[in-house]
Amino acid sequence: SCKVFFAKDPLKIVRAQGQYMFDEKGEKYLDCINNVAHVGHSHPYVIKAATKQMELLNTNSRFLHDNLVQYAQRLIATLPEKLSVCYFVNSGSEANDLALRLARQYHGHQDVITLE
Repeated sequence: SCKVFFAKDPLKIVRAQGQYMFDEKGEKYLDCINNVAHVGHSHPYVIKAATKQMELLNTNSRFLHDNLVQYAQRLIATLPEKLSVCYFVNSGSEANDLALRLARQYHGHQDVITLE
């Protein structure tokens, strides 16, 4: 199942710090695929914020919570007026699925073109 990423033996990654990942032998690799480039792995600010939130409530966005509304308002304040609706999802796959469903609803078409 890892043939897409690895021609031979797959990497066994055991830890990460900043922009690097480390295998079981301590070899360092630049992480270019795990969507961490904006803050990196094990960022102290993110760990502190996540810990604080998990101590209060650990759930996804299917339930109403004031923090979701406050975050949406802060985010919208940085965007052009036309961009005033937020959809919170928990993964890239879920975001792609939602974007596809919204586009189909808006345009009334079912066809999709994608690149592999």
